[in-house]
Amino acid sequence: MSLEQNLERVLSRHAELEALIPGHPEPGSKAYTSMMKEYAELTPVAEGIRAYKEAKRELAELDQLRNDAASDAEMRALAEEEYYALRERLPALERDVLVSLLPRDEDDSRNAILEVRAGTGGDEAGLFAAELYRMYQRYAEKSGWRFEPLDYEETELGGIREASASISGQDVFRKLKYESGVHRVQRVPVTESGGRIHTSAATVAVLPEAEEVDVVIGDKDLRIDTYRSQGAGGQHVNTTDSAVRITHLPSGIVVQCQDGKSQHKNKAQAMKVLLARLYDHARQEQADEQATARRLQVGSGDRSERIRTYNFPQGRVTDHRINLTLYKLERVLSGEELDEVVDALIAEDQSARLAHLQ
Repeated sequence: MSLEQNLERVLSRHAELEALIPGHPEPGSKAYTSMMKEYAELTPVAEGIRAYKEAKRELAELDQLRNDAASDAEMRALAEEEYYALRERLPALERDVLVSLLPRDEDDSRNAILEVRAGTGGDEAGLFAAELYRMYQRYAEKSGWRFEPLDYEETELGGIREASASISGQDVFRKLKYESGVHRVQRVPVTESGGRIHTSAATVAVLPEAEEVDVVIGDKDLRIDTYRSQGAGGQHVNTTDSAVRITHLPSGIVVQCQDGKSQHKNKAQAMKVLLARLYDHARQEQADEQATARRLQVGSGDRSERIRTYNFPQGRVTDHRINLTLYKLERVLSGEELDEVVDALIAEDQSARLAHLQ
């Protein structure tokens, strides 16, 4: 199917839905809701297509006017100027239309579970992991998302061994899904007396939040243990068994939550993480089967892949998947400029998929 045929198909479907919705016999039904969702998703696409087609029509008219010898010279000069300005804008309009036609990742609109773990590097890795966790927390606040801590295991120096959080809001997984992988830091640790630069690492995992209907778990598949919440260095932070650990026996996946004071809430939050882990595992298996789509992704999604380096002596952040280097380390770690990295990753992913389509 040609691009023009694709565009006409979208416009035709949008017009069809626009005519059907007002006279639908069962407002509030599942079919009606599905129709409304499709219409809402197609509306910005249709608007982009109309803008692109209008620009092409206008460009043809301007071309005709600037080459019309019978026209006034001043009019021809004005048409010439507008023609080149519009011709310069047209590729961006076309790209926007093509991007809107790309198959959507159905998980993009989901909320996410963030998991950060200290990797190689001892105490310094724990301190760096804590900085990454705070970076995502501030980025979530800047984006207008809700950031809810689920589990936070602190080290004696104020770093973290591992921590998790639930992030909810618009396009959370779409924006954060490229953050999964190994993040590396190069700097002089606070524990280093000789002034030598060390390399440490932390692992980040961003999982789409799953609904119970996405994953089937049998009652006998779970072992649930309760224990007292722990603070840094093993100190008890409360005197009740409010912390919850859930083991999914078939897969061996273990999740825990001790951030809340309520055992009931901690159990619900731990189940949320477990569902996300199991759903992500199913997504990974499906992606492995779709080898072509897997190769087109920015990075493999492999948790062991080194994706980014934060170099403190040079004040730079480098994303190795797209060879992007920014000399804005503090502003990226504060969450203020993380969007520049995220947007570049999204654009690269779109470019790769567009090249595959054309």
